[in-house]
Amino acid sequence: MAVIESLLQFLSTGTLLGALLLLLFLHLLSSGSRSQKEGKEPPGPKPLPLLGNLLTLDLKRPFDTLCELSRTYGDVFQVFLGPKKVVVLAGHKIIKEALVSYAEEFGERDVSPSFRIVNNDHGIIFSNGESWREMRRFALSNLRDFGMGKRGSEEKIIEEIQFLKGEFDKFEGKPFDTTRPVNYAVSNIISSIVYGSRFEYTDPRFTEMVKRANENIRVSGSASITLYNIFPWLGPFLNSKRIIVRNVLKNKSEMTRLITGLLETLNPHDSRGFVDSFLIRKQSEEQSCKKDTHFHQENLIVTMTNLFAAGTDTTGTTLRWGLMLMAKYPHIQDRVHEEIDRVIGGRQPAVDDRRSLPYTDAVIHEIQRLANVVPMNLPHKTSCDIHFNGYFFKKGTTVVPLLTSVLKDSSEWEKPNSFYPEHFLDEKGQLVKRDAFMPFSAGRRVCLGESLARMELFLFFTSLLQSYRFTPPPGLSGDDLDLKGIVGVTLNPSPHKLCVIRRF
Repeated sequence: MAVIESLLQFLSTGTLLGALLLLLFLHLLSSGSRSQKEGKEPPGPKPLPLLGNLLTLDLKRPFDTLCELSRTYGDVFQVFLGPKKVVVLAGHKIIKEALVSYAEEFGERDVSPSFRIVNNDHGIIFSNGESWREMRRFALSNLRDFGMGKRGSEEKIIEEIQFLKGEFDKFEGKPFDTTRPVNYAVSNIISSIVYGSRFEYTDPRFTEMVKRANENIRVSGSASITLYNIFPWLGPFLNSKRIIVRNVLKNKSEMTRLITGLLETLNPHDSRGFVDSFLIRKQSEEQSCKKDTHFHQENLIVTMTNLFAAGTDTTGTTLRWGLMLMAKYPHIQDRVHEEIDRVIGGRQPAVDDRRSLPYTDAVIHEIQRLANVVPMNLPHKTSCDIHFNGYFFKKGTTVVPLLTSVLKDSSEWEKPNSFYPEHFLDEKGQLVKRDAFMPFSAGRRVCLGESLARMELFLFFTSLLQSYRFTPPPGLSGDDLDLKGIVGVTLNPSPHKLCVIRRF
């Protein structure tokens, strides 16, 4: 609200610039909100001139406001972010229908100004058209070749778990923030697949890469960047935009150095990781003089950045939520310990143990559901004019499939706002699949690292719970651990420390 008030104050200064900007945005508003001749528009709160529905939304937690609005306006409604109309989809049934049954129509990515700075329409996450299709196909094929979600990944994860345990042991049961060691461990899994090798946790190049990835994800979901995306002219006044630009330039420089190092030892007959495969393909297309190739340096750098950031933040964030939830709910942690001790004992947990650990697996699923790590999803846009659920959307309409409304849909979950592993257990205590379990989204834009993330969460969580007990710091209880979280593009746990105590 303070940011919006500052914006209003700026526009009311009476300066010529302010007046011209106001006239310009009023014109854009009137252009963007004309009634659709082709069909019925979704309902929604009445927008104000220039600001749209900004005063209605809590820009620090917009997903909460949108969920509240869905209770008034239904599963399909529209809001105006300044002059820009955004259609919001809420609830499991409507989102699954849109993303799966109408996968092509809702399959484009809406690229905001802040994400255009980072990606420049390249890479996998924030691109469209043939470039996106080519990069996604290539990434899926090659990441699988390097063991993503398969036995090769399992070996890498188990190796990395030992390094993470070594970091935990250094604190000797004293309280500490788990953020850095967990993020380093998870990041090394995607690094070993992308680059062909892991990094030491003390490598400043690596630690800065992880820091920049996490910072960009946090800042990109801030209220100030939301305002920048609506009113790009605010960019020069915002420190958050400067942070993103600075990190993008540093990332580009670091990625270029990594590519140069891999090029020097590149063997076309022995690819060490994703980057090697890309470079081999790039050289092949250059030698054949192929025109309009998507295998160029800029696409490689952005794709590397996408894989590194996505492979670090969401899985690392989910795992940290899980450790905090174990400390908050010790009776659930006790049941996980009992099952792991009974089924596995002291040997290293493996992926094949998942079927024999239904309660532990249900706990992991419930962590993903309640953690709600990507509550707003990433924005989509329509690829063509479409009639959907009785409403008409023009081609290029921004669409927000509100994932939090699926993971906490009261018609799907018995206790949507509580940590309740029984959501995923039948009457015999066996794991059950739930159709409304959609933490990786769905359809054309489903997370391409889902199989790897599922494997990582199971192996990291099970191995850590086998070896440790997680508790709040002395003098605190589980009630002191806040579940509200810190909002960026992803929803991170609020700052906290845990005691990590060796069980044996």
